[in-house]
Amino acid sequence: MASPHPSTHRMRRRVAVAVAAAVGLGWGVPAAAPVAASPVAVIAAPVTIDVLTINDIHGHIENDDSTSGAAALAGVVDHFRDAGNTLVVSAGDNIGASAFTSSFQQDSPTLDVLNAIGLDASALGDQEFDQGRADLDDRVIPAANFPYLSANLYDRTTGQPAFEQYEVTEVDGISIGFIGAMTNELPTLVNAAGIATLEVRDVVTEVNRVAADLHDGDASNGEADVTILLLHEGAATSALVHSTDTAFGRIVADTAPSVAAIVSAHTHQLYSEAIPVAGQLLPRPVIQAARFGQNLGHLSLSVDPESHKLVSIAGEILSPIDADRNPQYSADPEVEGIVTAATQAARPLGVVKIGEIYDYITVAGNNGGTENRGGESTLGNFIADVQLASTAGAGAEIALMNPGGLGSDLTMHNFDPDLFPGDVSYGDAATVHPFPNTLVTMDLSGAQLRQVLEQQWQPSVASWPFLKLGVSGSLFYTYDPAAPIGHHITDMFFNGVEIAAGDTRRVVVNSFLASGGDNFVTLGDGANRVDSGRTELQAMIDYFATSGTVSPPEQQRAIGVNITPPVDGGYRRGQRIEIQLSSVLMSGGEEYTDRVYVQLSHDGDIVKNATYRLDRSIVDGTDELGRSTMLFTIPLDAPSGLNQLAVQADGSARTFSIPIVVTEESHIVGTTTTASVQRHFVSHTRAAQLRIDVVAVDGSAPNGTIDVFDSGKLITTKSLSEQTGGRVTTGITGLSRGLHNLTVSYSGNDRFHPSDSTRVRVVVY
Repeated sequence: MASPHPSTHRMRRRVAVAVAAAVGLGWGVPAAAPVAASPVAVIAAPVTIDVLTINDIHGHIENDDSTSGAAALAGVVDHFRDAGNTLVVSAGDNIGASAFTSSFQQDSPTLDVLNAIGLDASALGDQEFDQGRADLDDRVIPAANFPYLSANLYDRTTGQPAFEQYEVTEVDGISIGFIGAMTNELPTLVNAAGIATLEVRDVVTEVNRVAADLHDGDASNGEADVTILLLHEGAATSALVHSTDTAFGRIVADTAPSVAAIVSAHTHQLYSEAIPVAGQLLPRPVIQAARFGQNLGHLSLSVDPESHKLVSIAGEILSPIDADRNPQYSADPEVEGIVTAATQAARPLGVVKIGEIYDYITVAGNNGGTENRGGESTLGNFIADVQLASTAGAGAEIALMNPGGLGSDLTMHNFDPDLFPGDVSYGDAATVHPFPNTLVTMDLSGAQLRQVLEQQWQPSVASWPFLKLGVSGSLFYTYDPAAPIGHHITDMFFNGVEIAAGDTRRVVVNSFLASGGDNFVTLGDGANRVDSGRTELQAMIDYFATSGTVSPPEQQRAIGVNITPPVDGGYRRGQRIEIQLSSVLMSGGEEYTDRVYVQLSHDGDIVKNATYRLDRSIVDGTDELGRSTMLFTIPLDAPSGLNQLAVQADGSARTFSIPIVVTEESHIVGTTTTASVQRHFVSHTRAAQLRIDVVAVDGSAPNGTIDVFDSGKLITTKSLSEQTGGRVTTGITGLSRGLHNLTVSYSGNDRFHPSDSTRVRVVVY
């Protein structure tokens, strides 16, 4: 059903608190006789307005490990309102994919909270459509005391905007306009049947159309002194806010200059940036406040009351709680009462114990703790294991889980840090699985499965450039992150056996993925589809009933591997190969290692062992945590034919092998590399003098490149020429105080074998 007034808006007037200035009244002093005065020009002070922003609340109204709680959030709003002109807006996903306390009551408590806070306007989010447009029109919008906005959603029957497009609110004589807009990706994010009556049009085109109306001087189509976009779309990471190569970046760059700020959402990131706008003196704030009410955005506006021109605008991120999780301001009592009542209503079912876990099972994280849908996670893999177990009786062999389907971390209660495990409740499971998806099994060929995994690299118009699927323990694959689109996946294994293109595997996914959701379109083509009718939530409850106590699955099920030169042509003895390894570690707070081991073997006999360091820094938005550059030289005594290079992270049970074919010996001269230092003890103010000698067995002078490593980390590269006679002396600077283990690698070339020195110890004091 269409909105009854799809293209209208409401003009709200917020009356500012008037403060009279006692100028010339002479408090407590007898009045003097009037004195004639010369006229003095009075410059009116700018009108200041605070706009507080929220996004992606998802029904998280309680105060727990993942949110500040609605009462504390409302306390911040109360504080600002007491101090001056304040508006509060949302960029969408207020409800849907909600925490159990809210979802148990069809998100009514969250709508009640937003009404009590006095939300002035909200963009529609994709998850306001979780139960379809009819539910939104007939239940949600009537329950909201604020307008839900979207300028780019059109009714297919009438060809008119389906919802209110904008809201203008007057504050102290200044009109503030809010335009709502929905991500262009809506059709891939929700059940298509639920939005069949809607057409999603381009965000920029429709926002700019409404912005032009609000600034054209025609009161009949609305007028605003300042316009702010409430956009349910966002940057995949804070680093991509400035990018123009993403869907969000293009929106930021192409939105009309008359839009003074953009309040974003959808991607659950934390950023506040000022983006230059062509033709405007003031940069445009672009802001997003993570998710679940953990933070608020704050836009501070200053407007000239006579010209009604924007004088200044700035954005920042606020937290409703302090470092000790105490509210920054007094909790709002009305909101606190709503939350308490909702908690009590949901508690009898929510606290029912369904199982135990030995540790939190989490989503992947970016730097700063925001959600990373591009990272492999213990929760995604665990859910895949659960869903495989639930449908194994129906022949399922492999399970895949979309990261956007994970509502929250799986938490535990009633545990002692020294006496694990902890309890998992029904409410915990329901918060992880907020969607009513069922489990669907289908047949996929090996070629189709490879396509599905390739589709993790999303189209350029998608909100996230990369979506990492959770996979069951029965599937392991390697990929090349540097490969071109469509050629990332290198090898796939089902229970250790390589999957060929012509193989058929029975795969289980949720009904959202089965319809091709999140751009995994190949899953829509699976054969022999059977919907089990069992929901994801019920599958988890049943899994705990059978398993009782579980541990997080911390082993990677996908590893990034790039080898130079490629393995196809085989390698000669003494040849050095470079292996770029990535995605060895999880990013959800698991125990980290800093070493990776490799072992070359032939027919089960060990040929060579080596150890390399792992880079544990997080790369936001990707699965590249745990990277290592491994320079590995094929031993001179390596057997010809097929060898296996096994790779294993320190302490990990996951080992995978790279096939290495050693060719017959070619006529290349062997070399020996030695390194020595002038002094083993060096002041930190001086350089360590390192002498390097590369000697060829035939007495000739090698040339090429020399790499110097400190405990496996490359610190400098030098060139070796025939004129130097195979010798280089270099000063190593910048070493920190302490012990350093220096090694040198000679690269070799088509005339000389590469070679490595033994370790040289240097102590810097």
